[in-house]
Amino acid sequence: MHDETLAIHGGYTPDSTRAVAVPIYQTVAHDFIDADHAGDIMDLQTPGFHYNRLNNPTVDVLEQRITALEGGTAAMAVGSGAAAVSMSVLNLVSAGDNFVSVPQLYGATYTYFAHVLPTLGVQVRFAADDQPESIGALIDERTKAVFCETVGNPAGNVIDLAAVADVAHAAGVPVIADNTVATPFLLKPVEHGADVVIHSLTKFIGGHGTTMGGIVVDGGTFPWSEHPERFRAFLEPEPAFHGVSYADDFPNAPYVTRCKTIGLRNTGSVLSPFNAFLHLQGLETLAVRLPRHEANSRAVAEYLVQDPRVSWVSFLGLPDNPYHELGRRYLGGHVPSIMTFGVHGGHEAGIAMFNSVKLFKRLLNMGDAKSLITHPASTTHRQLKTHELEAAGISPDMVRLSVGLEHPDDLIEDLDQALAASVASSSTVSAR
Repeated sequence: MHDETLAIHGGYTPDSTRAVAVPIYQTVAHDFIDADHAGDIMDLQTPGFHYNRLNNPTVDVLEQRITALEGGTAAMAVGSGAAAVSMSVLNLVSAGDNFVSVPQLYGATYTYFAHVLPTLGVQVRFAADDQPESIGALIDERTKAVFCETVGNPAGNVIDLAAVADVAHAAGVPVIADNTVATPFLLKPVEHGADVVIHSLTKFIGGHGTTMGGIVVDGGTFPWSEHPERFRAFLEPEPAFHGVSYADDFPNAPYVTRCKTIGLRNTGSVLSPFNAFLHLQGLETLAVRLPRHEANSRAVAEYLVQDPRVSWVSFLGLPDNPYHELGRRYLGGHVPSIMTFGVHGGHEAGIAMFNSVKLFKRLLNMGDAKSLITHPASTTHRQLKTHELEAAGISPDMVRLSVGLEHPDDLIEDLDQALAASVASSSTVSAR
């Protein structure tokens, strides 16, 4: 089936009620038939639902639907995008291990990697940039993964995923790709070599700024058994779960099966059935929302490029963008509705712009039906030091827009008055 159809019908067969909409199974647990049935389900010998910290019928439909769209083998939905990030890497590393990451990351991801994981004995090695050779140079025998965002937030860089995957696989490590900005409608990372794909469902997939959620998708591609020394946890009997060998006992999806039975089962970052239902609603309209997002963002970018009060614009749809060709290669000529720009007057002008909008909402989120604005250096990335901001592609004057579904003329009118206010504010500061 095509993506548009999978997003509406994938993973769901109506039960005896013949409900057309996926039901919300708002329950904590499911009744076992008998002790044998309970044991078979608990040992994953028989498919079934038991305790909703591990699985739930509504959540299961969402997992199957995203798996189908990403071309993976199985998925695990969790309570937030941040949980998807943490669970995806904790499934691979233990104290003394490391993984390599590009520096262009969402602020909370960068903070987690730079300041939280080291307290657990895990080293995150930030490459100098997003180039394959920079990433490959940091891989050693204790490296467990390469992490990247397919389209960086807010940097807007497009990773050369196939080239990065070649470098990682040559060294015997998997690639984890955060595909939140691109969504599976614009890019399918597994087709380009990624082994694990994650999303913050909170963003474009949910699409309405109402519901937190995240998901981890197993591409089913990485040959864990070919690297027994590096990935013993996938090959040796697991004492925390009945002595299973994930690579042997669950060959189609060993990564996400371990993530569920060890990570989710024991730490509990559960996605509620109601939130899963809302994400399913968002997913059904994603195919028709994205073209409107893109058309609006192109109109806004064209306006900003021509405005003399704007010093620079970074948008994948502009031919002079350094990632324009990579965007065309990986995104099929489409562009996400995320852009950044600077206002003449630097940091203070950027703050004034942020403070002066009336229609755009001042939020940290993105991918909403509503248009959103943020000033990364003072919000999402405010904990980063100057050199960390530079590595992440964030300048003091940067303003990020997530362009929504409103009429583009109204968005441009709001930006015009906010730019006027920022220039006036900068002039007042200069006069002092």
